[in-house]
Amino acid sequence: MYEKNGEKYFVVDSHMHFWNAGPDNWVPGAEQYAKGWIECFHAYQSLAPKETHWPIEKFMSYTEDDLMKDVFEDGYVDVAIFQPTYLKEWYTKGFNTTEQNADLGEKHPGMFVLNTRFDPRDGDVGLEELKANVDRYGSKGVKLYTAEWNAGSRGYKLTDPAAYRYLEKAQEYGIKNIHVHKGPTIWPLDKDAFDVSDIDHAATDFPELNFIVEHVGLPRIEDFCFMATQEPNVYAGLSVVIGGLMAARPHFFNKVMGELLFWVGEDKMTFGSDYGIWEPKWQIEGFVDWEFPDLPEFADYPRLGVEGKKKILGLNAAKLYDIKVPDELQLKAATPAAQDDAKLVTQ
Repeated sequence: MYEKNGEKYFVVDSHMHFWNAGPDNWVPGAEQYAKGWIECFHAYQSLAPKETHWPIEKFMSYTEDDLMKDVFEDGYVDVAIFQPTYLKEWYTKGFNTTEQNADLGEKHPGMFVLNTRFDPRDGDVGLEELKANVDRYGSKGVKLYTAEWNAGSRGYKLTDPAAYRYLEKAQEYGIKNIHVHKGPTIWPLDKDAFDVSDIDHAATDFPELNFIVEHVGLPRIEDFCFMATQEPNVYAGLSVVIGGLMAARPHFFNKVMGELLFWVGEDKMTFGSDYGIWEPKWQIEGFVDWEFPDLPEFADYPRLGVEGKKKILGLNAAKLYDIKVPDELQLKAATPAAQDDAKLVTQ
């Protein structure tokens, strides 16, 4: 829990990872891709404050102790949601698998939500794996990487018939939250495979599913905002927005947050640190302190108060995942005006 100026914040880190990207996990013959991927990730870490940067060796294979300290002990997080990314074309045991995350979750009950993933190109075998993971880990969400390479294919769209088949089955299995990476590319994936247009179709056709667009489609912020404002089940996942922009590109951060607040609103935005790219501590502290500069170019954006920051940092994600929030950390319900207070208006 984070506390500032007498206000207490229940924090749900809705987008974080526990990966193994060391050379011992590189697929023979694909070393250049495994190495390039993690080096590109590491380059993104340079957008954080300098004192939080890690050497590449630690970044490739940080430990359980690192994670628990950075996220929970120092990072104020109350509940963290694992978002797996397999990348088995390049990493022998997978980059960040459901099973690896579950091993950590079992050691620390109540601290993690164990999401899983699917890839519609895996056919019937993939559906069996999805069902098994939901049954075993109680997953209520999946993380999708529409640009992931798979047996010669370099991406898919949520509008593909195979993807619709998986979405139907996921809903049948009890999945309700679809987290989709739609943001900055990572070498060697194709940027165009992260376009947000397929979210529009899928969200309309699956109104009972929630589509959390991680990284809000950056750099396609206008496309995302105009789509998300018309789709009630599309949410803005702020991983990369806060970690990648707040310190390194504060002017652009103000613009992105302004557009999100204007079009999408504080009730449909979720915090995610994207750990281990960035640690949550400085992001949470900075976001709670953040205000729009008093400049004309930001004058027409809605302001974000303490209640809105509480929603974004944890309460919105808690609602999506039915996470119990202690009574003292919930927003106070508005008290209806007493009937005796009503005044008769006369002319």
